Amino acid sequence: MNPLSRSYDFVVVGAGIVGLTLAAELRKKFPQQTIAVFEKEADLGKHASGRNSGVLHSGIYYSPGSLKARVSVEGRRLMKQYCEEHDLPIHNIGKVILPVRDGDDQQLELLLSRAKANGVQAELLDDKQLAEIEPSAHSRTGKSLFVPEACVVDPKAVLHCIAKELKRQNVDLFFGSRITKVDSTCSNLSANGENVSFGHLYNAAGVYADVVARAFGIAQQYTILPFKGIYYRLSESSGISVKHLIYAVPDLRVPFLGVHFMKTVADEVFLGPTVIPAFGRENYSLFQGLNFFDTGSILLRIAQQYVRNEQGFRMLIHKEGKRFLRRYFAEAAQALVPSIRPRHLLSCDKVGIRAQLLDTTTNQLVMDFLVEKTSNSTHVLNAVSPAFTSSFAFAKLVL
Repeated sequence: MNPLSRSYDFVVVGAGIVGLTLAAELRKKFPQQTIAVFEKEADLGKHASGRNSGVLHSGIYYSPGSLKARVSVEGRRLMKQYCEEHDLPIHNIGKVILPVRDGDDQQLELLLSRAKANGVQAELLDDKQLAEIEPSAHSRTGKSLFVPEACVVDPKAVLHCIAKELKRQNVDLFFGSRITKVDSTCSNLSANGENVSFGHLYNAAGVYADVVARAFGIAQQYTILPFKGIYYRLSESSGISVKHLIYAVPDLRVPFLGVHFMKTVADEVFLGPTVIPAFGRENYSLFQGLNFFDTGSILLRIAQQYVRNEQGFRMLIHKEGKRFLRRYFAEAAQALVPSIRPRHLLSCDKVGIRAQLLDTTTNQLVMDFLVEKTSNSTHVLNAVSPAFTSSFAFAKLVL
């Protein structure tokens, strides 16, 4: 019998980090039940999870009591533990957060208070202390924040390790299996022309989560507004030594963290990302991932948000749009490391798409995780950063 004709107790749509950790948590809770994961791509890590920066965020940015705050601290602990138990690469590197605008000292104090409320270790540094741990960095105000618990992992190594474990635990993983039809009333779906019935479906489809949810008659007011993140690699000839992750104090007028320096487990240094609207859900390069309906709808939403200017959208577009050019990107990086020059930025193929959810009734970008459910389905609608960091803890919470 073709395995796609079978019935499953649980079906997970999407084999990114959220889908895989949901399947792993389901297997822990229901050791005898049948579980299948359906992934439209032929392999793991083709989209957000595999293109992730690999930074395990500490949880310092998030408002106390928010869903992100609840799961990021525990999620980082669990992800770190998982990597150590399975001998996966992990680099306990720490993060420096630098003021880049007048008045950022107040935001440093806010971050310090959030760190305390969220149980995150953090300490204020003066210029002398900053120079000792990150000589190339510069603080505009003479103060900075050091978060020693931040670390980096290899995202694709994590994905492949979880998938290998799932297969060993008799979880069926189907790749190249796009969901083409859902009958929510009868609890069945079609994938590659075959019917699959299920007891409960978990939607972890990333940039297509809104599409899957609407097939179940929910989340009608939500749509994905994708943003593209482009990175540069720091040239070794620059002579710039980066010892930690280097971030700016976030501009709370806009909902993104801005350009930062990140160091991989292989000791490569990347700078980024930009935060520019993408014209398709998989628009990694100029014309890739474009289609008439989606692109037209996204362009309309971008124009509407620009006119309404909710959440500093217009300022975001003006600021980030310039950074598409290397010299303006370098200017943003110079606020953190003054010695960097445009020639030190090497083009690379590191590009990601943020599956950002937009609430069309309020015209607001949804900034926290969002999960909705029906009697036979659960939908992870907004698994944005720090979804990778939080994934193990988030899966527990969802179940």
